[in-house]
Amino acid sequence: MISLQNIHKKFGTVNALQGVSLTVEPGSIHGIIGENGAGKSTLMKILTGFISRTSGTISFENRAVDLQSPQEARDLGIGMLYQEPLDFPQLSVLDNFIAASADGNPGRQRQVLARLCKKFGFELDPAARQEKLTVGERQQVELMRLIRDQCKVLILDEPTTGISVAQQELLFATLDKLRREGTAIILVSHKLAEIHSLCDRVTVLRHGKLAGEQERPFDEDGLLQAMFDTLPSKTSPPPQKKTGPSILTMDQVVTTAGRVGLDRISVKIHQGEMIGLAGLDGSGQSVFLQMAYGLLKPEQGSITSPLHEEDLVMRVFLPADRLREGLIAGLSIREHHLLAGDTSFLLTGSSGRARSKQAINTFSIIGNTETTAEGLSGGNQQRLLLSLIPEGAKLILLENPTRGLDVQSGQWTWQHLRDRLPEDGAIVFASPDLEEIMEQATRVLVFFNGRIILDRPTDQTSYQEVSRAITGQVEQP
Repeated sequence: MISLQNIHKKFGTVNALQGVSLTVEPGSIHGIIGENGAGKSTLMKILTGFISRTSGTISFENRAVDLQSPQEARDLGIGMLYQEPLDFPQLSVLDNFIAASADGNPGRQRQVLARLCKKFGFELDPAARQEKLTVGERQQVELMRLIRDQCKVLILDEPTTGISVAQQELLFATLDKLRREGTAIILVSHKLAEIHSLCDRVTVLRHGKLAGEQERPFDEDGLLQAMFDTLPSKTSPPPQKKTGPSILTMDQVVTTAGRVGLDRISVKIHQGEMIGLAGLDGSGQSVFLQMAYGLLKPEQGSITSPLHEEDLVMRVFLPADRLREGLIAGLSIREHHLLAGDTSFLLTGSSGRARSKQAINTFSIIGNTETTAEGLSGGNQQRLLLSLIPEGAKLILLENPTRGLDVQSGQWTWQHLRDRLPEDGAIVFASPDLEEIMEQATRVLVFFNGRIILDRPTDQTSYQEVSRAITGQVEQP
């Protein structure tokens, strides 16, 4: 179906790809894995026409092609589902589905959407505004659009990041149907469990080079060895620490913001805690974090904290949508550090360069001081966000903090957060990965339909109990 031979890509003096070759057959799922900065995103951008290769050949259906634009790739039947949804949040589901279609008739497109949703088991309201959907539902709209356009090669970039378990299962079933219908699927993922359950073949990239290939059944140790210079070590759950006074208190907080709002939330966050927020996507976790940071105000109830609201250094919020909400497209790493730091009124072309170079080294960001935010891979965008957390932050609020990070980078992130958290501070994070919550949190709050239905220290609950609570099932005392 599609073959890449000896692909090279240079950005100035940087060799992003060095002689990468792979072939993806119709009716198969081909995994692409590698640590952050291994070259996966660059390879996919070449395949979708966003950037051109420096050298090498691309063959599609046994003929050489020269992809100079995304439109050329789309015309051939090559489509990509990106990690960050590419949609129009202010428009309806139907309007987003119609976007870029050759047939703009709303009536016919509504019928096509209904037919595809029925076929794949999706429940999408055509009239709903896109911004009201969960990440998983927004992903479903994009996927239906690609299927409608008869995509022959489907590329998915970290498709299960930030979506619920139920949505993951639905996505996996959809991919299996597409595979059986002859679609060639490329799955870019950091999650080896997905590779094991979905892929027929896997290619490993490391430092821009082909580091290994395997066919099912996969040798996991061999894959890890190919991915990393040194194997990631197993992490142990953080020890339960003696907690201090309350750092933030919510009392009967009510809001209608978000998909389900918050319904009479009463909770205290104490010094020394690492609190994990669990629940199906859209159950209230994101609204809770925004409320704790001060982006939203309660419609009923109260929020009190000894942290002064005007002292923004005390509270930090890292949103899940890095580029749209956390970083500023078009600005460089250096300019982000200038905005985040204490800067003088007199700025020069070298202002902030030393600080940015130090952050790049400390946080292992693959880029230079003048690399723009959108020029970084998803994992490196996350590292940049982490580097912007000021010293002395007392309440660190994180939405999917390891989204798009490989195993080693994820472990490094948690170690870094633990090391820099002061004794009188607290970390609150939302994650769709229950294993991550049970490993990293000292306390778990489970959200269901805008309410906290389970609040336990992680050493006093179990994976099974939390799993049941996520679906609304709570054992009565």
